[in-house]
Amino acid sequence: MRFEVRGAFKTQEGWQKFTKVVEANNEKYALEKVYSLVGSNHKVKRNLIKIEEVKQA
Repeated sequence: MRFEVRGAFKTQEGWQKFTKVVEANNEKYALEKVYSLVGSNHKVKRNLIKIEEVKQA
């Protein structure tokens, strides 16, 4: 299944919005994948990532 996850993460300049589409079995795994991707690509800890919406794409 494909999920579209919208949210924002904290940077030095402020909050940066993002939208990611990921393949996952359910919403929980989709969230984990987004936390992992954003955290590794932008060097942001999970507590600085805010998820606004998760929906099936």
